[in-house]
Amino acid sequence: MEVQELKQQLKLQIIEFLNLSPLTSEEIKDDEPLFGDGLGLDSIDSLELIVLLKKEYGIIIQDPKEGRKILVDVNTIVDYINKNRTK
Repeated sequence: MEVQELKQQLKLQIIEFLNLSPLTSEEIKDDEPLFGDGLGLDSIDSLELIVLLKKEYGIIIQDPKEGRKILVDVNTIVDYINKNRTK
């Protein structure tokens, strides 16, 4: 799967898993922070993202410190998926 395709798919999954509609994938920038001043996600959302990565890509994140390095923005998540996916 191409990187751009994966980014688009991930954005749609984030919107679906976190119930962020009416937000569209075009409104989520690849380098926009997902937490804080960016998209404004919170710690509960981070747990949902970890579940998404496990369910959709076979990626298990057990260490919260590792999760903070991965769940920065769409770009960092897609890079991590490309290197570590099992599905």
